Amino acid sequence: MKVASGLATGARPVAELAQEAVANALAVAGVDRADNVLLFLSRDYARNPQPAVLAAARAAGCLSVCGCTASGLLTERGWQLDQSAAAVLILSTTDFAAPPDDLLLSFSSHSLLPFGWQADTPRAGFLDSDGMAWSRGRLAEQGCAELRLPGVRARPIQSTGMRILGEAQNVEQSRGYELQRVGGHRAIDSLLRALPPDLREHPPWHQIAVLRHAGEPGIAILAANGDGSLMLAEALAPGEPIVWAIRQPLAAEQEIRAAFASQGEDQAPPAFALMFSCIGRGPLFYGNDDRDLLAFRERFPDTPLLGAYGTGQIIHRAGSNQLYHNAVLTLLYESAHV
Repeated sequence: MKVASGLATGARPVAELAQEAVANALAVAGVDRADNVLLFLSRDYARNPQPAVLAAARAAGCLSVCGCTASGLLTERGWQLDQSAAAVLILSTTDFAAPPDDLLLSFSSHSLLPFGWQADTPRAGFLDSDGMAWSRGRLAEQGCAELRLPGVRARPIQSTGMRILGEAQNVEQSRGYELQRVGGHRAIDSLLRALPPDLREHPPWHQIAVLRHAGEPGIAILAANGDGSLMLAEALAPGEPIVWAIRQPLAAEQEIRAAFASQGEDQAPPAFALMFSCIGRGPLFYGNDDRDLLAFRERFPDTPLLGAYGTGQIIHRAGSNQLYHNAVLTLLYESAHV
């Protein structure tokens, strides 16, 4: 199996960038053609991505081109948020059988996780709203694309980046999306008691979330009301246990480093990897660089990587496919025959 990534950037979203990215990847892999291509394009391609998709297919010599537009792109060599860009991962293999029980790579341009994806086959992937997706070298009419890569199997690693604040408490009173009382206190008072003292006067609302259980998608706080209640993005029922959580760069970096470190030294290094991150994580979250990418490169040096930043991450958990935000999903791929 030969695999490599490629990234090309330019001033305008032209098809030649996709062709250049594929050519770069083929040269690194030392092959003349590919059997599968994962292609991500920057958001400025969303108005007309088909020429770039076809250019990638021609350069790779195959029609199996799958992917979507994204708010930002990355490979093991670095990240790109500001320019027009095309990023690819090419796979050349003599094994054309895809493991039927492996996670189904899934890409969507919807604003929410497609209804049919919630409880069907286990999926892993990426959502970037108001973009475009493609499969088999053609645009996906319903904005959804999926692919099973042949001959390989994925080990998923997820990092929600959420630091738990205190212990679980029960919801005492709620009305629709309005959380009113928690653990014997008004909702806002319960939250302020859990926050570090330096954050209580001006809470960073965009970084705070409510969790039903640790590891689950966070529920965003939309507004703090004058009566001490909090308006949430989802409704909670009286009696439900919840926990307050906050996203902070240091805690997020520590979490993903620990997750990568949990992959034992006795395990064979991955043949390649995919990383699906959030536009609210990455360089914009850490302030100067993508520390999730740095952690990956330190733990898995010289491993081909393709990734993208977008609206949400599709993660299979507890028997269902769920949409996360501000998280990172990394898929470590190894031979299915190991």
